[in-house]
Amino acid sequence: MTPSLLQQATVHLKRALPLLFKYRIPPTPTNYALWYTYVSEQNEQLNAQLEEALAHYHTCPPSIAALLYQQHIQEPGQLDVLQLRQNMEAMADELSLSLKDTRTGAAEFRHKLEGHLNNLSLLKQPNLSLEQMLAMVKMLVQNSEEIIDSTQYFSQQLNKAQLEIESLRQRLSSAERDVMYDALTGCLNRRAFNLDIAALLQSAPSGCCLILADIDHFKDVNDTYGHVLGDQVLKAVAKRMQAHCRDGSKLYRFGGEEFAVLVPDSQQPIARQLADAMRRSLEKISVRDRQQNLNVGNISASFGVCEWHPHEPPASLIERTDKRLYEAKRLGRNRVIPINGAR
Repeated sequence: MTPSLLQQATVHLKRALPLLFKYRIPPTPTNYALWYTYVSEQNEQLNAQLEEALAHYHTCPPSIAALLYQQHIQEPGQLDVLQLRQNMEAMADELSLSLKDTRTGAAEFRHKLEGHLNNLSLLKQPNLSLEQMLAMVKMLVQNSEEIIDSTQYFSQQLNKAQLEIESLRQRLSSAERDVMYDALTGCLNRRAFNLDIAALLQSAPSGCCLILADIDHFKDVNDTYGHVLGDQVLKAVAKRMQAHCRDGSKLYRFGGEEFAVLVPDSQQPIARQLADAMRRSLEKISVRDRQQNLNVGNISASFGVCEWHPHEPPASLIERTDKRLYEAKRLGRNRVIPINGAR
């Protein structure tokens, strides 16, 4: 590295480190790389997405950081997707053989063509018979057809490889997203939740809260209306809850018909108000299947809310919140526990 590049790298690092501390982001190698790229202003799309995350969450949650790193920084060869790599290597081998065959055929054709051009010069001789002339032309045409067949085969292989590469690219993009997102609802998934809650509780000087919600009588919805309509209910609930997530709150599909919301920089009364707003909003949902003329109404959910205790591990916070969720169900469902926001 030249002295000027070294100096530039030092400047970028000095700018990146304070941002990690400001937004309470762990100084991991991934985060260093992400924020180094950000301050160097090398990638406009990365900077825009990172600033959007900061505006919404007032930090960059680990799930978002992992996605940004995969999309903008990580080399494709570093991705642990063995099957995709094997497919790419197989295609490369196939193309290499096709190219080798085509080069060999082209060299042979050139050699034959040079020979035929020399023979064509014999056409000037007055003693050349018509049969000899036709034989020379026939041989030239035959060799031309051979190289045309070879180049057509190679062209077909290239087109096939292009289609396969595009399919692999789409699958890879989908696989990267699926790592953090639930395919049905579009919410962040349990894996993203585990990453984010661990990071949040390590850097939560002003407190944070957890909300767990479970759709009431969801099994009855599936049994009565079928799983297709049940999936529509899950999507509608997720969309309605997501609409209430502001000021850094994040929604996750926790599992089945259960959702989780992380509420940073908050105390229990505030988180309880958010949960109750979500609960009242879900009561207004109506999902309709026009083909079967079916309508699902009276949708509700039960909520448990807990404020994190300093130095409390994530498992303990989840367990306490889960107990309050089931207390809400025991008391008749469609309610938030605690009732008045008290600890």
